[in-house]
Amino acid sequence: MRLSTKGRYAVTAMLDLTLQGGDGPVTLAEISETQGISLSYLEQLFACLRSKNLVRGVRGPGGGYYLGRPPEEISIADIICAVDEWVEFTRCGGNRDCKDGKRCLTHNLWDELSTEIFNFLSNIDLAELVKRGGLKEEGCIRKEKGEDDDIIRVRRTRAA
Repeated sequence: MRLSTKGRYAVTAMLDLTLQGGDGPVTLAEISETQGISLSYLEQLFACLRSKNLVRGVRGPGGGYYLGRPPEEISIADIICAVDEWVEFTRCGGNRDCKDGKRCLTHNLWDELSTEIFNFLSNIDLAELVKRGGLKEEGCIRKEKGEDDDIIRVRRTRAA
């Protein structure tokens, strides 16, 4: 499995949606501004996420996106698979014909690694990710220029 920018951004956007979605639909513009992901890129990602029923959209004024299922039912693997083709670590893409129609010497190692990563990410859902990071309690985290790209930015919950 490959974790590309697409996969990382999709997980970040879905986590943002998880944190903010209880207050009503969240617009892609809000996610874009908070997470620093281009709006056009988010539109592409959300088209994929929508096709797998991981999000649902509400059109019109006051519209935006909600999670398509409860956060406990959306695994990180679900999100990554929705936006990326699942890529094996093996050279053959899991077809077992790495070298001239035969397995290469390290095929089983890379195949097992792919399986382990998939299983690991399948066992972490969005609700668990929120709990692990303590994100609900932190309020607002902003990434400034030059900081690590893996930091999640969270905006304060909107007033009712």
